[in-house]
Amino acid sequence: MIKVSVMYPNSADIQFDVDYYKNSHLPMIAKALGDALKGMEFSVGIAGRIPGEPAPYFAVVDLKFDSVASFQASFGPHAEAFAADVPNYTNTQGELQISGII
Repeated sequence: MIKVSVMYPNSADIQFDVDYYKNSHLPMIAKALGDALKGMEFSVGIAGRIPGEPAPYFAVVDLKFDSVASFQASFGPHAEAFAADVPNYTNTQGELQISGII
């Protein structure tokens, strides 16, 4: 199983509409990916290494798939639509990481 993490870097001027992301963007992704998506977890950073220090990432979403091939096959056809929705919830670009779940 793999995890695809999309991490949105925190900054002083970040704009991020958590409600839109949670209630519109993520459901759109889940619907488009269908059964290929095995799980999803959305988190919002509250601190860095110590309380009071800003979190390095404002938000992170983890999407789980059986394999890299499954991710690519399900995500690829919708990548443009997903990217076109980004300005509706943030002014930053997410960083993507694919990880093996051990």
